[in-house]
Amino acid sequence: MTEIRDQHVPVQTLSSREVFSGKVFGIQRDELVLNEAQEPILREYMSHPGAVVIVALRGDGGEEEILLERQYRHPVGAKLWEVPAGLLDIPGEDPLVGAQRELAEEADLVAKQWDVLLDIFNSPGCSSESIRIFLARELSQTQTPFEREDEEADFEYQWVKLDDAVTAALQGRLHNASTVCAVLATEAARRRGWELRGVSSPWLR
Repeated sequence: MTEIRDQHVPVQTLSSREVFSGKVFGIQRDELVLNEAQEPILREYMSHPGAVVIVALRGDGGEEEILLERQYRHPVGAKLWEVPAGLLDIPGEDPLVGAQRELAEEADLVAKQWDVLLDIFNSPGCSSESIRIFLARELSQTQTPFEREDEEADFEYQWVKLDDAVTAALQGRLHNASTVCAVLATEAARRRGWELRGVSSPWLR
């Protein structure tokens, strides 16, 4: 049987130009050939630097808790409960370093143990955004609290039992895609005895 594995494939790109450049992302317009027997096609998509997501986990086996943050998300006009996350917008920054930075900046936490839970494309039909979801354990507080601005200044924090977070996701009470993926992946990892990938494992991005 063929191994189920996503992979990059070469595609002939006739032209590529940025039609919009914003603070976080841009809009790209590419003309490409998928099949020599067909006419070239146009595709427009959001070009995105990528992101890291962190599941901060504490507690004994069977009683684990994860940290959720509640913040306003303007595109959907809602306050969402999410796990910590941030952009990979520093050129050349290692994803693990980015995750460590975001955990400290958003939650005033550091972790001794890091593993990879999942790698996902947020919306591959219209965005290049690639997300690596880390599991952070053996947590402690940072020496100095981080000063937050804009939406982050109004963060609400809550430690939630992993079982309750899974229930919230399945009952449709959590809507952030990477958070739902992170919660369910953490539960799956727990059931598999925490068989996880290392932080330097390959990432299709």
